[in-house]
Amino acid sequence: MDNSKKIRQAFAKSLNIDVDTIKDELAYNSIPEWDSIAHMVLVAELENIFDVMLDTDDIIDMSSFAKAKEILAKYHVVFD
Repeated sequence: MDNSKKIRQAFAKSLNIDVDTIKDELAYNSIPEWDSIAHMVLVAELENIFDVMLDTDDIIDMSSFAKAKEILAKYHVVFD
């Protein structure tokens, strides 16, 4: 499975939303499902799937789906 598909599934699973609703514009607190608790579930899921340990600053800065991809790229996760 490619990384783009993995991150979309991680968001869908962690936020309990349909994978088809995940767009780059999807932002923290823009939907009721993405609150502070879901954010930590999402971080744990991303760390698990991509085998990385995110810095605290990165966790705080992860404000959207697009930003999550940008942050993971710093950890050598490549998206096509």
